[in-house]
Amino acid sequence: MRFVFNTLNILAGCVVFVTITACNGILEGIYDKPTAELLTKKGQLRIDASSWTDWYYVDFDSLALIAQSGDSLALAKAQTQFVPYPIPLDSTDVQTVTQTGIYTYWFDVFGQGISKNEKRGFYQTSSQPEPKKWSIAIHRDNVRTNGAAVLETNYTSMDELPKTSSAFMGASFQKDEFTENQVWADQSKMFSMLIGCQGISINRTLSSWLTLEIPPMPPSFKHNNHIFIIRFSDGKCAAVQLENYIGLTGTKCQLTVNYKYPY
Repeated sequence: MRFVFNTLNILAGCVVFVTITACNGILEGIYDKPTAELLTKKGQLRIDASSWTDWYYVDFDSLALIAQSGDSLALAKAQTQFVPYPIPLDSTDVQTVTQTGIYTYWFDVFGQGISKNEKRGFYQTSSQPEPKKWSIAIHRDNVRTNGAAVLETNYTSMDELPKTSSAFMGASFQKDEFTENQVWADQSKMFSMLIGCQGISINRTLSSWLTLEIPPMPPSFKHNNHIFIIRFSDGKCAAVQLENYIGLTGTKCQLTVNYKYPY
């Protein structure tokens, strides 16, 4: 009986590994197909954010300056080429003010799903690297802001938005919040249903444009095409919309993002 039980556990772990890595692009194209051909245009970003171990930063001020210059080639490059900033995974003894590190969580993949989870461990790492200037950062289905707050609207077309962001002046914008189990970064213990998660602040409102769902198995993503208004600390605003999250080869978390800045 013990041999049978252990064998079933191994088989179950293999199923989870295959299905989740398929969503990561290792077995790309099996479960998902692109909804449309991706075309880069002014006011549109294409970010391959499928890596588990990297953040990608967007600076709307820099994009606006390039757009004003009229250099279409430079703008196309800036909207499609992003430098990866690796998530620190090595432990460190250097003390930090925040609880920066990797939190190991067990997720009830075959039971109630990832909404049921338990903390199993923690080790401290160095802080997340970031550029000097940035507006938002993206890691798969996670989004952070640089001291901004976000509002989800009911609009699904940039053309239908009010002319200026002042129309949303009295609305409630949500700031980033620290999380221990949302940014999945380490797959090394996935066979045991354990995921190493980066402890870091994310914007839950903006991150809701793409949500990982388990169950079902294999995992799926829920796409929210509403337009979000980002209000930065200097008072400027941006409007952003996740148009698509599947690349031409079927890899998920290859994002096409429409934006309007300043808005």
